[in-house]
Amino acid sequence: LGLLIVKGYRRDPTPPDWSITCINNSLYYFILMNSSYLPNYLNELKNLLSNNLNLKLIQKLILVLKKIKKKNKIMIFGNGGSAAIANHFMTDMSKNTNIKCISLSDTSLITCLANDYGYENLNQKYIEYYGNSGDVLIAISSSGESKNMINACKKAKKLKFSRIITLTGF
Repeated sequence: LGLLIVKGYRRDPTPPDWSITCINNSLYYFILMNSSYLPNYLNELKNLLSNNLNLKLIQKLILVLKKIKKKNKIMIFGNGGSAAIANHFMTDMSKNTNIKCISLSDTSLITCLANDYGYENLNQKYIEYYGNSGDVLIAISSSGESKNMINACKKAKKLKFSRIITLTGF
């Protein structure tokens, strides 16, 4: 199964056998090997983008990010696939804003901290070593019940992080 997304413009002709969708007046072409996947994906995407609750959450997150002071940073982490999301977010924030952002995903430090303190204390120790009052923590977990996530949030609260944001339940 392959998916290629190419951004185009409304005046562009639709290439043959490509599906199209329009989001915020930009046209996106999708090439997909499995034709049943695309309609479901696009419906889910439309529902997500049209949901006012999601829009309000995104707007609130933008306000939180704008309030981060120069001396503060975002610390973000996730388990498994959520770690990849965290790394991608960190890269985008570092590249496109003046906000410092670190992802808690250095493999040497992960294996060291997990070995010495247990996996459930891994991100708590990261926060202890690198976190400061006023920082923001973003924790990503599909279940929201990972012990390392809960312990990290408790540590961030104890260190008086300005915000603790969890993305869970997906």
